[in-house]
Amino acid sequence: MIGLFIAIIIFNVLAFKTNKNLSAKQIAHIWSFTTAFQMSFDAYIDVKYHAYWYFTKNVDWAALPANTMLLPPVNMMFLNWYPFKSSLINQIRYFIYWEVCLLTYESITLLPEPWGYFHYGWWNLGYSAIINPILLVILLVYYKRFVN
Repeated sequence: MIGLFIAIIIFNVLAFKTNKNLSAKQIAHIWSFTTAFQMSFDAYIDVKYHAYWYFTKNVDWAALPANTMLLPPVNMMFLNWYPFKSSLINQIRYFIYWEVCLLTYESITLLPEPWGYFHYGWWNLGYSAIINPILLVILLVYYKRFVN
C-alpha cells in the first residue's frame, strides 16, 4: 500500500505542477473518462476473469485509490505533453516512450507488499504491451473528439 500512495502523490503533484495546456474543465473530463473507463475495463478483466487485481481478487475498498487517483493524472500528463503539432514520427516516438514508462512502472507495482500492490492472474507484461497503446489511442480519440 505504501507504493500505491507514493505513486499517487508523485503522479498527482507532477501532473498538476507541469500542466500548461489543460483547463480545469478538460482535467475534469479526463478524470471522469479515465475513472469510468478503468472501472468498466477492470470489472471484466479484474473481477470477472481474474487476469489481474489490486491487493485482493475481490472487489475491495483498498483498490479504490488505485481506481480513482492513480491513472487520471497519468493520462493528464500524457495529453498535456502530447506532441499534437509534431510529425507522425515524433508522435510514434512519444507513444514508444510512454509504453516503456508504463511497462516499467507496471513491473515495479508487481514487487511484494508494501511497495507493490498489483498482482497477476493469467495476465502478463506481454498483454500490457499490446493493450497499452490501444488504451492510449482511445484516450487520445476521446480527448480530440469530446474534450479539446
